[in-house]
Amino acid sequence: MGTPMLQLTDEVRTALETGRAVVALETTILSHGMPYPQNLETARAVERVVREAGAVPATIAVLAGNICVGLSDAQLAHVATAPSILKLSRSDLAYAMATGRDGATTVAATMLCARWAGIDVFATGGIGGVHRGVHESMDISADIEELARTPVAVVCAGAKALLDIPKTLEALETRGVPVIAVGSDDFPAFWSRSSGVPSPLRLDAPEAIASVVWTQRSLGLQTGILIARPIDRRDEIPRERMEAFIGVAIEESRAAGITGKAVTPWLLGRIAELSAGLSLTANVALIAQNALLAAQIALSLTEDRTIRPEPHR
Repeated sequence: MGTPMLQLTDEVRTALETGRAVVALETTILSHGMPYPQNLETARAVERVVREAGAVPATIAVLAGNICVGLSDAQLAHVATAPSILKLSRSDLAYAMATGRDGATTVAATMLCARWAGIDVFATGGIGGVHRGVHESMDISADIEELARTPVAVVCAGAKALLDIPKTLEALETRGVPVIAVGSDDFPAFWSRSSGVPSPLRLDAPEAIASVVWTQRSLGLQTGILIARPIDRRDEIPRERMEAFIGVAIEESRAAGITGKAVTPWLLGRIAELSAGLSLTANVALIAQNALLAAQIALSLTEDRTIRPEPHR
């Protein structure tokens, strides 16, 4: 739709053309966020959650230089197992496409591709943001800038707890990005229900969130919307316990000289080891929970609004 290198599956194309609810899904979690086979099992389960809710999943990746919106099971398996697949943000998309490479899309790249395809709602695990020690590293995720300029609603479990969450929220506020916690006055911290930081906004129902998404688009505001759903109580890891794991992992990453795009995957893997797999179990659970909420929001958008903003072309 927005680029000649955009390839939609028939299912996704038909859904968009007929006004059905579609939920975009990322692929970095398959390639760089979880070990095999949990990554592939999770991707399949998340797509199933979206379908059972009545929406169409559109998992996004770059394959042989083409942006694929909607993947076959074989393509999902390839992304989950390919040893040299690139981790793609906005800055890497043109390179991967021009050189015919395979790449898994981060939050930022998935937002951009979803916008090109005309998809309003995207479900992920947690967003990137301002890293701890930013004054030394200047490490700020591209997710922040993408939320500032790409009008897609992103459903997540908050910012990854290994980040500086107060600074992440400040960066989003400065860029005019609405941040809505779902059913909570506190902003969630990925594995934990609360970061200890108040959320800028709160809503409790998918219909109310969809109304904000619709109004934002109707006003012509060109930022994303961050929708932060706390992980279910039965699946969370208390913040104090997670902080102990995170502190060890961050110190080890600095000592090992881990930098750039390698930081977050390395930290996630090490935290999974330190927590004896508890963080991975929580990660799997929260992604499915976010996908369900995203499907409910997408369904409400297609059913309730009288004016549907035109997709980007």
